[in-house]
Amino acid sequence: MSRKKFVAWTAVIFSGLAALKFFVRPRSQKGKSTVKMLTQDGKLVEVDVSRLSSKRKRIKDEDVHKWVKQKSSL
Repeated sequence: MSRKKFVAWTAVIFSGLAALKFFVRPRSQKGKSTVKMLTQDGKLVEVDVSRLSSKRKRIKDEDVHKWVKQKSSL
């Protein structure tokens, strides 16, 4: 195999792999039905979406800082 053929085939393979990325869809996560939320004591937990109410409202950052209970340092 000559050097030109090797370079040409290498270019074809890499361009084919790059083009394949556009045609293949990523797998969706159908089983994911949880959302991460912050508790009042500052822990991050996962909650099932079915447990949340449909009426949601966005709160301000300063309200979150006031809501989270700070641990006292001794």
